Amino acid sequence: MRVWVFHNSGESSTNAAHALSKKLKAAGFTVSPARPDVVITVGGDGTLLSAFHRYNAALDKIRFVGVHTGHLGFYTDWRDFELDDLVQALLNDKGERVGYPLLDIKVTYEDDTTGHYVALNESTLKRVSGTMKTDVLIKDNFFESFRGDGLCICTPTGSTAYSKSNGGAVLHPRLEALQITEIASINNRVFRTLSAPIIIAPDEWVVLKPAPGVNYVMTIDQFNMTDRPIKEVRYKIADERIYFARYKHMHFWDRVEDAFIGAKN
Repeated sequence: MRVWVFHNSGESSTNAAHALSKKLKAAGFTVSPARPDVVITVGGDGTLLSAFHRYNAALDKIRFVGVHTGHLGFYTDWRDFELDDLVQALLNDKGERVGYPLLDIKVTYEDDTTGHYVALNESTLKRVSGTMKTDVLIKDNFFESFRGDGLCICTPTGSTAYSKSNGGAVLHPRLEALQITEIASINNRVFRTLSAPIIIAPDEWVVLKPAPGVNYVMTIDQFNMTDRPIKEVRYKIADERIYFARYKHMHFWDRVEDAFIGAKN
């Protein structure tokens, strides 16, 4: 088995990653960034997002494992003091995996060139300054004209991130659905939006057609895309999925409780 250890630049993550790499080599694993079967991230959810985007062209061949060196993350099952147990789990590996939906993003720019991206958590479209004006279509049918700071489209696993901060629902990651969340919408006698999160079915898609001649910021997970004027953005559930090696798997609602509520009384 080929394994790669991907870590952030923090001291605790770097130390844990180096220790883990030594243990993996001693156990007979090939530790290499080239064509890995398993990618182990050491850090937090942001570290796993970075590894996902580095390897998103080979998602069908890779399983991810997250080791967290700080607070419990939604993508990290292991702690940095469990490295020996993790190596043993890899030695006993039977290829089990669990897959979660991803967000497929197709951008058409004003010059009619296109860009294609995949997100693990979410994508947003915002104005740099002022109010964003965009038509929202669902399954190519006009739904509303949005006015506000922006819109966030997220996956089920991304529903606990930026979308939740904007009042979105928390979706279980087994649901094949997308969610649209408004960011500071304007609702008055002139402009009117639904003003509530929208859950999109697996066979539907969302198209945003922003007003022309305005600079927008589009984000894809933690990356900003501000290079060219945008004509439209199309979102749907991706054909690809992200897979996690299922050596140890914390119940999703336990993760939610631990992250947002705290210890049970």
